[in-house]
Amino acid sequence: MFLRDIDPTIIQDIRYAGSNNFVGRPLAGYGAGECVVKRDVGMALKRVQQELTPQKLSLKMLDCYRPTRAVHDMVVWGRDGRETPAGRRYNPAFSRKDMFRLGYIATHSGHSTGAAVDLTLVDLTADHSAQFDANKTYADCIAGADNRAPEASIDMGTGYDCADLKAHTRARSITSDQRRWRSVLVAAMAKQGFVNYWKEWWHFSLPGAGGPAYDFTITARRN
Repeated sequence: MFLRDIDPTIIQDIRYAGSNNFVGRPLAGYGAGECVVKRDVGMALKRVQQELTPQKLSLKMLDCYRPTRAVHDMVVWGRDGRETPAGRRYNPAFSRKDMFRLGYIATHSGHSTGAAVDLTLVDLTADHSAQFDANKTYADCIAGADNRAPEASIDMGTGYDCADLKAHTRARSITSDQRRWRSVLVAAMAKQGFVNYWKEWWHFSLPGAGGPAYDFTITARRN
């Protein structure tokens, strides 16, 4: 179901529905930038948001349900081998094909079951007016927040979907503030039963909420 129907206060920036991602274009099956989740997952996210709101913080969804055709689209892109500016921004340290061996791209994804989500935190008191410009050249995802593509969220030490050791949740190569914010996110999610994937500070799944993988297209939510 649409997360907006459960909690419309949770910010959404579904990155695979646009060009601000490592492929540089919308992925197959993303007909709209909407977060779709299992109901249990959505209710748990609502509880996380309720805990964060008094702290002037909000969750920001970056990916939710992912059609299996989108997973296949990623796999085809990864096996292509041709480097692109978008790909290098998200993958600064090794070649595209290494993303399979290192576990950054898989042929099956928990996202396709509706039980996994990618997200970050937003400081609601901060200025988030900077917008992604597809025509602008940005530094790679491990650069300082002022030089990499704007995320409109709290600086977690890397950009979203950054395939690098620095993106490991417990990486020591980040600042104490960045480490603290990752801990805040992990703790808030863990309180509601979510488990973090240790190689990606943004990726969480809810044990027991999975099931079969789906392949329906994400469409615009009707009011």
